[in-house]
This record gives sequence, C-alpha cells and structure tokens, in this order.
Amino acid sequence: MILDSLINSGLYESIHPRFKQAFDFLRNNDLTTYPLGKVELDGKNLFVNVVDATGKTPETAKLETHNLYIDIQVPITTTETMGWVAGNSLKEITDAYNPEKDITFFADKASNFIKVQPSEFVIFFPEDGHQPQIFEGVHKKIIVKVLV
Repeated sequence: MILDSLINSGLYESIHPRFKQAFDFLRNNDLTTYPLGKVELDGKNLFVNVVDATGKTPETAKLETHNLYIDIQVPITTTETMGWVAGNSLKEITDAYNPEKDITFFADKASNFIKVQPSEFVIFFPEDGHQPQIFEGVHKKIIVKVLV
C-alpha cells in the first residue's frame, strides 16, 4: 500500500509500466467536474471508474482483495477513511473470488486505518486487503484499475 499526494505521484511512475498513464490522467483532468462513468485508457489493461460512492461505517464496510488489478483510489469531494491489512492474514471469506469483477470479500476487518484527503491517492496491490468507503454520505471518488 502507498499513500501520498497527487503532487508527488511522479515518484511512483516507475513501479509499474501503466502508472505514468494513470497518474497523467489524474493530474491532467479536473477531477471535481469529471463526469461519472468508466473511462478506458488502455482497454482492460488500464481503466478509470468515476463514481458517487455511498459511505459506510467501519462495521459495515467490506474488506476486499483483487487478484488481477491494482487499485489507485482518489477521494474527490471529502476525506475517506480506508482500512488496510496484509492479504495473507485474511481468513474469513464471505464472498468467494468473482473473476468477472476481480474481487473477494472478507468478514475480517482492517488492522490499520488511514484518512485519505481529496487530492491524495492510495495504491492497493493484490496483496493488500483493503476496506474502503468509510465516511458519511455520498461522495465522488475515482478508482483507477491497473492490470498487474
């Protein structure tokens, strides 16, 4: 997991060959006015979901992992709390791996929580269990999906 400001995103572009294109999109667009929906930057290799997310409590937010994609998550309109736990420690699967959505859900809860401010990003790799959407109300966020 990586947490930083979009201003510093260039530091992470060498981690993965598609990160530069992902961060270029995030830096070069007005994310506050960007329309909701899916944006394909490189087909299934790299795409962006711009969503209005509904907040959850730490008790109701589901912990998840992905096998094929790295998430770059960016809250746009409010601070979002996100949980993290090492994926290899997860034991209680509630929803088995769904290959179409590349997601597994767990009853386990995060061991660490971070507050991600607008204009910050967090990168969750396949080995990172993460518990997003802990906030009140509805807010706009962007989730970039990067094929491993």
